[in-house]
Amino acid sequence: MKDLFSPYTIKGLELKNRVVMPPMCQYSVDKKDGVATEWHYTHYVSRAVGGAGLIIIEMTDVEPDGRISDLDLGLWSDEQIPALKRIVDACHSYGAKVGIQIAHAGRKAEDAEVPVAPSAIAFDENSKQPRALTTEEVKGLVEKFRTAVARAVKAGFDAIEIHGAHGYLIHQFHSPLTNKREDEYGKDLTLFGREIIQAAKGEMPEDMPLLMRISAKEYVEGGYGILESTAFAKEYQRAGVDMFDISSGGEGPIAAWGRPGTHAAYQVPLARAIKEALDIPVMAVGRLDDPILANAVIGNEEADLVAVGREMLRSPYWTLEAASKLRKETAIPKQYTTGF
Repeated sequence: MKDLFSPYTIKGLELKNRVVMPPMCQYSVDKKDGVATEWHYTHYVSRAVGGAGLIIIEMTDVEPDGRISDLDLGLWSDEQIPALKRIVDACHSYGAKVGIQIAHAGRKAEDAEVPVAPSAIAFDENSKQPRALTTEEVKGLVEKFRTAVARAVKAGFDAIEIHGAHGYLIHQFHSPLTNKREDEYGKDLTLFGREIIQAAKGEMPEDMPLLMRISAKEYVEGGYGILESTAFAKEYQRAGVDMFDISSGGEGPIAAWGRPGTHAAYQVPLARAIKEALDIPVMAVGRLDDPILANAVIGNEEADLVAVGREMLRSPYWTLEAASKLRKETAIPKQYTTGF
Protein backbone atom coordinates (compact mmCIF):
# COMPACT_ATOMS: atom_id res chain seq x y z
CA MET A 1 0.00 0.00 0.00
CA LYS A 2 1.48 3.36 -1.04
CA ASP A 3 1.56 6.16 1.49
CA LEU A 4 3.14 9.57 2.03
CA PHE A 5 6.33 7.96 3.29
CA SER A 6 6.74 5.34 0.58
CA PRO A 7 9.89 5.88 -1.48
CA TYR A 8 9.34 7.10 -5.02
CA THR A 9 11.48 6.84 -8.14
CA ILE A 10 11.07 8.61 -11.46
CA LYS A 11 13.84 7.98 -13.97
CA GLY A 12 17.08 8.48 -12.03
CA LEU A 13 15.49 10.51 -9.24
CA GLU A 14 15.02 8.49 -6.05
CA LEU A 15 13.03 10.16 -3.28
CA LYS A 16 12.84 8.92 0.30
CA ASN A 17 9.20 10.00 0.59
CA ARG A 18 6.38 11.64 -1.40
CA VAL A 19 6.54 15.05 0.32
CA VAL A 20 7.50 18.01 -1.86
CA MET A 21 8.22 21.58 -0.91
CA PRO A 22 6.81 23.44 -3.93
CA PRO A 23 8.40 26.56 -5.42
CA MET A 24 7.32 29.67 -3.52
CA CYS A 25 8.86 33.05 -4.33
CA GLN A 26 10.78 34.61 -1.44
CA TYR A 27 11.42 38.05 -3.00
CA SER A 28 14.66 38.11 -1.03
CA VAL A 29 17.49 38.87 -3.46
CA ASP A 30 19.62 41.61 -1.86
CA LYS A 31 20.50 43.32 -5.11
CA LYS A 32 19.22 43.13 -8.65
CA ASP A 33 21.76 40.44 -9.57
CA GLY A 34 19.41 37.46 -9.08
CA VAL A 35 21.91 35.64 -6.84
CA ALA A 36 20.61 33.47 -3.98
CA THR A 37 21.31 34.86 -0.50
CA GLU A 38 21.82 33.55 3.03
CA TRP A 39 18.04 33.75 3.43
CA HIS A 40 17.56 31.30 0.56
CA TYR A 41 20.20 28.98 2.03
CA THR A 42 18.57 28.89 5.47
CA HIS A 43 15.07 28.69 4.01
CA TYR A 44 15.67 25.66 1.81
CA VAL A 45 18.18 23.75 3.92
CA SER A 46 15.89 23.90 6.96
CA ARG A 47 13.21 22.05 4.96
CA ALA A 48 15.80 19.40 4.08
CA VAL A 49 16.58 19.01 7.78
CA GLY A 50 12.81 18.90 8.28
CA GLY A 51 12.49 15.74 6.17
CA ALA A 52 11.08 16.82 2.79
CA GLY A 53 11.83 14.30 0.05
CA LEU A 54 11.99 16.86 -2.77
CA ILE A 55 12.55 20.60 -2.53
CA ILE A 56 11.83 22.74 -5.59
CA ILE A 57 13.64 26.08 -5.60
CA GLU A 58 11.35 29.02 -6.31
CA MET A 59 10.64 30.55 -9.73
CA THR A 60 14.08 31.34 -11.19
CA ASP A 61 14.10 33.44 -14.32
CA VAL A 62 15.92 33.29 -17.63
CA GLU A 63 16.50 37.04 -18.00
CA PRO A 64 16.36 40.08 -15.69
CA ASP A 65 13.12 41.45 -17.16
CA GLY A 66 11.57 38.00 -16.93
CA ARG A 67 11.25 38.23 -13.15
CA ILE A 68 8.08 39.09 -11.28
CA SER A 69 10.21 41.58 -9.35
CA ASP A 70 13.85 42.59 -9.14
CA LEU A 71 14.00 40.69 -5.84
CA ASP A 72 13.67 37.31 -7.60
CA LEU A 73 16.25 34.66 -8.42
CA GLY A 74 17.79 34.31 -11.87
CA LEU A 75 19.86 31.86 -13.89
CA TRP A 76 20.85 34.04 -16.84
CA SER A 77 24.50 34.20 -15.72
CA ASP A 78 27.17 31.72 -14.64
CA GLU A 79 27.76 34.00 -11.65
CA GLN A 80 24.43 32.80 -10.25
CA ILE A 81 25.47 29.12 -10.17
CA PRO A 82 27.69 28.92 -7.02
CA ALA A 83 25.09 30.19 -4.53
CA LEU A 84 22.53 27.71 -5.85
CA LYS A 85 25.05 24.86 -5.83
CA ARG A 86 25.79 25.58 -2.17
CA ILE A 87 22.08 25.16 -1.37
CA VAL A 88 21.81 21.96 -3.39
CA ASP A 89 24.88 20.40 -1.77
CA ALA A 90 23.64 21.21 1.74
CA CYS A 91 20.16 19.82 1.06
CA HIS A 92 21.73 16.64 -0.30
CA SER A 93 23.69 16.22 2.94
CA TYR A 94 20.36 15.98 4.80
CA GLY A 95 18.83 13.44 2.44
CA ALA A 96 16.64 15.71 0.30
CA LYS A 97 16.68 15.95 -3.47
CA VAL A 98 16.40 19.36 -5.12
CA GLY A 99 14.71 20.66 -8.25
CA ILE A 100 14.46 24.19 -9.61
CA GLN A 101 11.63 25.97 -11.40
CA ILE A 102 12.79 27.78 -14.55
CA ALA A 103 10.51 30.55 -15.76
CA HIS A 104 9.73 33.88 -17.37
CA ALA A 105 6.96 36.10 -16.01
CA GLY A 106 6.00 37.63 -19.37
CA ARG A 107 3.38 40.34 -18.93
CA LYS A 108 3.41 39.79 -15.15
CA ALA A 109 6.98 41.12 -14.81
CA GLU A 110 6.17 44.02 -12.49
CA ASP A 111 9.58 45.72 -12.45
CA ALA A 112 10.32 45.46 -16.17
CA GLU A 113 10.12 48.88 -17.80
CA VAL A 114 8.11 47.34 -20.62
CA PRO A 115 7.04 43.72 -20.04
CA VAL A 116 6.84 41.32 -22.97
CA ALA A 117 4.05 38.93 -23.88
CA PRO A 118 2.71 36.87 -26.79
CA SER A 119 0.29 39.71 -27.51
CA ALA A 120 0.01 43.28 -26.25
CA ILE A 121 -2.68 42.52 -23.65
CA ALA A 122 -2.24 43.80 -20.10
CA PHE A 123 -2.91 41.52 -17.13
CA ASP A 124 -5.40 43.99 -15.68
CA GLU A 125 -6.12 47.72 -15.58
CA ASN A 126 -3.48 48.25 -12.91
CA SER A 127 -0.71 46.43 -14.78
CA LYS A 128 1.85 47.71 -17.25
CA GLN A 129 1.02 47.46 -20.94
CA PRO A 130 3.24 44.74 -22.42
CA ARG A 131 4.58 44.71 -25.95
CA ALA A 132 4.23 41.70 -28.21
CA LEU A 133 7.38 39.70 -28.78
CA THR A 134 8.67 39.40 -32.33
CA THR A 135 9.03 35.91 -33.77
CA GLU A 136 12.80 36.16 -33.48
CA GLU A 137 12.54 37.27 -29.88
CA VAL A 138 10.39 34.25 -29.08
CA LYS A 139 13.06 31.98 -30.55
CA GLY A 140 15.66 33.86 -28.53
CA LEU A 141 13.73 33.17 -25.33
CA VAL A 142 13.73 29.45 -26.09
CA GLU A 143 17.51 29.72 -26.18
CA LYS A 144 17.53 31.58 -22.85
CA PHE A 145 15.50 28.77 -21.27
CA ARG A 146 18.02 26.30 -22.70
CA THR A 147 21.04 28.05 -21.20
CA ALA A 148 19.28 28.49 -17.84
CA VAL A 149 18.62 24.75 -17.71
CA ALA A 150 22.26 24.07 -18.61
CA ARG A 151 23.33 26.21 -15.65
CA ALA A 152 20.91 24.37 -13.36
CA VAL A 153 22.49 21.08 -14.40
CA LYS A 154 25.94 22.51 -13.59
CA ALA A 155 24.63 23.55 -10.17
CA GLY A 156 23.84 19.91 -9.40
CA PHE A 157 20.04 19.95 -9.37
CA ASP A 158 18.28 16.58 -9.43
CA ALA A 159 15.26 17.70 -11.49
CA ILE A 160 14.13 20.63 -13.61
CA GLU A 161 10.63 22.11 -13.52
CA ILE A 162 9.44 24.32 -16.36
CA HIS A 163 6.86 26.88 -15.20
CA GLY A 164 3.89 26.78 -17.56
CA ALA A 165 1.24 27.90 -15.06
CA HIS A 166 -0.16 30.87 -13.14
CA GLY A 167 -0.38 33.25 -16.06
CA TYR A 168 3.36 33.47 -16.70
CA LEU A 169 4.91 33.48 -20.17
CA ILE A 170 4.45 29.85 -21.27
CA HIS A 171 0.90 29.90 -19.94
CA GLN A 172 0.33 33.14 -21.85
CA PHE A 173 1.35 31.38 -25.05
CA HIS A 174 -0.88 28.32 -24.67
CA SER A 175 -3.95 30.25 -23.53
CA PRO A 176 -6.30 31.55 -26.26
CA LEU A 177 -7.14 34.42 -23.90
CA THR A 178 -3.65 35.87 -24.11
CA ASN A 179 -2.22 34.59 -27.38
CA LYS A 180 -3.65 36.43 -30.38
CA ARG A 181 -0.56 36.11 -32.57
CA GLU A 182 -0.68 35.48 -36.29
CA ASP A 183 2.73 33.84 -36.67
CA GLU A 184 3.65 30.19 -36.06
CA TYR A 185 3.45 30.72 -32.29
CA GLY A 186 -0.14 31.88 -32.62
CA LYS A 187 -1.23 29.17 -35.04
CA ASP A 188 0.18 26.47 -32.74
CA LEU A 189 -0.36 27.54 -29.12
CA THR A 190 1.87 24.86 -27.60
CA LEU A 191 4.82 25.43 -29.95
CA PHE A 192 6.68 27.77 -27.58
CA GLY A 193 6.30 25.41 -24.64
CA ARG A 194 7.26 22.36 -26.72
CA GLU A 195 10.39 24.05 -28.02
CA ILE A 196 11.42 24.96 -24.46
CA ILE A 197 10.84 21.38 -23.31
CA GLN A 198 12.90 20.00 -26.17
CA ALA A 199 15.68 22.53 -25.55
CA ALA A 200 15.71 21.65 -21.84
CA LYS A 201 15.87 17.93 -22.52
CA GLY A 202 18.87 18.52 -24.75
CA GLU A 203 20.80 19.94 -21.78
CA MET A 204 19.67 17.43 -19.16
CA PRO A 205 21.20 14.03 -18.37
CA GLU A 206 19.12 11.19 -19.79
CA ASP A 207 18.05 10.00 -16.35
CA MET A 208 17.05 13.44 -15.00
CA PRO A 209 13.26 13.99 -14.92
CA LEU A 210 11.67 17.08 -16.44
CA LEU A 211 8.64 18.37 -14.55
CA MET A 212 6.21 20.97 -15.79
CA ARG A 213 3.80 23.03 -13.72
CA ILE A 214 0.56 23.81 -15.51
CA SER A 215 -2.68 25.53 -14.62
CA ALA A 216 -5.23 22.85 -15.45
CA LYS A 217 -8.12 25.31 -15.29
CA GLU A 218 -8.58 29.04 -15.87
CA TYR A 219 -10.99 30.93 -13.65
CA VAL A 220 -12.14 33.59 -16.10
CA GLU A 221 -14.98 33.82 -18.58
CA GLY A 222 -13.91 32.16 -21.82
CA GLY A 223 -10.96 30.47 -20.14
CA TYR A 224 -9.98 26.86 -20.74
CA GLY A 225 -10.89 23.91 -18.53
CA ILE A 226 -9.69 20.39 -17.87
CA LEU A 227 -10.50 19.11 -21.38
CA GLU A 228 -8.34 21.75 -23.02
CA SER A 229 -5.51 21.44 -20.49
CA THR A 230 -5.50 17.67 -20.94
CA ALA A 231 -5.07 18.21 -24.67
CA PHE A 232 -2.17 20.64 -24.37
CA ALA A 233 -0.55 18.59 -21.60
CA LYS A 234 -0.55 15.63 -24.00
CA GLU A 235 1.45 17.75 -26.46
CA TYR A 236 3.93 18.66 -23.74
CA GLN A 237 4.16 15.01 -22.71
CA ARG A 238 5.07 14.05 -26.27
CA ALA A 239 7.73 16.76 -26.26
CA GLY A 240 9.40 15.22 -23.22
CA VAL A 241 7.68 16.09 -19.92
CA ASP A 242 8.06 13.25 -17.39
CA MET A 243 5.72 14.56 -14.67
CA PHE A 244 3.12 17.32 -14.37
CA ASP A 245 2.78 19.56 -11.33
CA ILE A 246 -0.93 20.40 -11.39
CA SER A 247 -2.11 23.81 -10.25
CA SER A 248 -4.73 26.22 -11.63
CA GLY A 249 -5.55 29.85 -12.32
CA GLY A 250 -3.35 32.91 -12.57
CA GLU A 251 -4.13 34.09 -16.09
CA GLY A 252 -6.22 37.14 -15.33
CA PRO A 253 -8.57 38.88 -12.94
CA ILE A 254 -10.74 36.22 -11.29
CA ALA A 255 -14.45 36.67 -11.83
CA ALA A 256 -16.61 35.95 -8.78
CA TRP A 257 -18.36 33.09 -10.54
CA GLY A 258 -15.11 31.39 -11.37
CA ARG A 259 -13.22 31.86 -8.11
CA PRO A 260 -11.19 28.75 -7.24
CA GLY A 261 -12.34 26.63 -4.34
CA THR A 262 -11.05 27.37 -0.88
CA HIS A 263 -11.73 23.91 0.47
CA ALA A 264 -9.03 21.35 1.17
CA ALA A 265 -7.65 19.47 -1.84
CA TYR A 266 -9.66 21.53 -4.34
CA GLN A 267 -7.09 20.95 -7.11
CA VAL A 268 -6.66 17.20 -6.55
CA PRO A 269 -9.45 16.26 -9.03
CA LEU A 270 -7.52 18.17 -11.71
CA ALA A 271 -4.34 16.23 -10.93
CA ARG A 272 -6.21 12.94 -10.95
CA ALA A 273 -7.81 13.74 -14.31
CA ILE A 274 -4.46 14.52 -15.97
CA LYS A 275 -2.87 11.42 -14.42
CA GLU A 276 -5.62 9.13 -15.69
CA ALA A 277 -5.97 10.68 -19.14
CA LEU A 278 -2.24 10.73 -19.94
CA ASP A 279 -1.04 7.79 -17.82
CA ILE A 280 1.71 10.03 -16.47
CA PRO A 281 2.95 10.78 -12.94
CA VAL A 282 1.54 13.93 -11.36
CA MET A 283 2.13 16.10 -8.33
CA ALA A 284 -0.87 17.46 -6.44
CA VAL A 285 -0.80 20.82 -4.67
CA GLY A 286 -3.23 23.17 -2.97
CA ARG A 287 -4.51 23.05 0.62
CA LEU A 288 -3.04 19.65 1.41
CA ASP A 289 -1.65 20.74 4.78
CA ASP A 290 -3.33 18.01 6.84
CA PRO A 291 -1.04 14.93 6.89
CA ILE A 292 -4.04 12.58 6.93
CA LEU A 293 -5.43 14.21 3.80
CA ALA A 294 -2.04 14.31 2.06
CA ASN A 295 -1.53 10.64 2.89
CA ALA A 296 -4.96 9.78 1.47
CA VAL A 297 -4.13 11.46 -1.85
CA ILE A 298 -1.17 9.10 -2.21
CA GLY A 299 -2.97 6.04 -0.81
CA ASN A 300 -5.91 6.53 -3.17
CA GLU A 301 -3.45 6.91 -6.07
CA GLU A 302 -4.84 10.30 -7.04
CA ALA A 303 -1.30 11.66 -7.35
CA ASP A 304 2.24 10.38 -7.06
CA LEU A 305 3.68 13.26 -5.04
CA VAL A 306 2.09 15.82 -2.71
CA ALA A 307 3.34 19.40 -2.47
CA VAL A 308 2.81 21.21 0.83
CA GLY A 309 3.31 24.96 0.45
CA ARG A 310 1.96 27.42 2.98
CA GLU A 311 2.05 24.97 5.87
CA MET A 312 5.72 24.29 5.14
CA LEU A 313 6.34 28.05 5.27
CA ARG A 314 4.89 27.97 8.77
CA SER A 315 6.67 24.78 9.78
CA PRO A 316 10.03 23.75 8.26
CA TYR A 317 9.61 20.40 10.03
CA TRP A 318 6.16 19.61 8.65
CA THR A 319 7.38 16.31 7.21
CA LEU A 320 8.75 15.06 10.52
CA GLU A 321 5.53 16.07 12.28
CA ALA A 322 3.48 14.32 9.57
CA ALA A 323 5.43 11.09 10.05
CA SER A 324 4.80 11.27 13.79
CA LYS A 325 1.07 11.89 13.32
CA LEU A 326 0.73 9.10 10.75
CA ARG A 327 2.99 6.76 12.75
CA LYS A 328 5.32 6.27 9.82
CA GLU A 329 9.04 5.62 9.90
CA THR A 330 11.28 8.44 8.72
CA ALA A 331 14.83 9.57 9.38
CA ILE A 332 14.94 12.09 12.22
CA PRO A 333 18.13 14.12 12.73
CA LYS A 334 19.88 12.63 15.75
CA GLN A 335 19.96 16.06 17.36
CA TYR A 336 16.15 16.10 17.36
CA THR A 337 15.33 12.52 18.33
CA THR A 338 14.47 13.42 21.92
CA GLY A 339 11.78 15.70 20.56
CA PHE A 340 10.06 12.77 18.92
